[in-house]
Amino acid sequence: MIRVLLADDEAMIRAGVRSILATDPGIEVVAEAADGRQAVELAAQHQPDVALLDIRMPVLDGLAAAAELARVQPEVAVVVLTTFDEDEFVARALGDGARGFLLKAADPRELIIGVRAVADGAAYLSPRIAHRVIAEVNGGALSRRAAARERVAALTPREREVLGLVGSGLSNQDIAGRLFLAEGTVKAHVRAILQRLGANNRVQAAITAYEAGLVGD
Repeated sequence: MIRVLLADDEAMIRAGVRSILATDPGIEVVAEAADGRQAVELAAQHQPDVALLDIRMPVLDGLAAAAELARVQPEVAVVVLTTFDEDEFVARALGDGARGFLLKAADPRELIIGVRAVADGAAYLSPRIAHRVIAEVNGGALSRRAAARERVAALTPREREVLGLVGSGLSNQDIAGRLFLAEGTVKAHVRAILQRLGANNRVQAAITAYEAGLVGD
């Protein structure tokens, strides 16, 4: 049996969510709270497996309650259930330890799927939210790779070769031996590479080498 704590300041919303969860014989609502502070206190008393928290609640909002539960009862899987799907709320919720983010406007079956998923140790995002998160992550990675390749394109072929070896973690001495160059020549190349890339150190240069595809996974 999956034990659920439900927190929402609107009694009608709590009743609706409770009714949906009641359609699954493997889920039981063991406590209900009207604010975030009460949710944290009831979680300590009832030891639920899952806590469904609204964001906008008095006394202590859902995000603050999620953060506190993650600190004092990390075994409780927190799911944010809200009408707000702004990226700021999604980022804060996940950053504060929530394992799920569900929208009240979603299909009721999503609620049960989400509760079961987080109870099993997985994470669950409403498909609408998941699509945006994936697009943002992929878009950021693609942008970084494109920017890195553009910077690397300004290097000479020899500098790109040296940068690739820097990205592989080789020292100046090792690079010199690999490329049959004097160590002083390698140092000069590295200085020029850092300057051209706008990098402050070898670590930043190595990251650029990786993002530009000069270093394998």
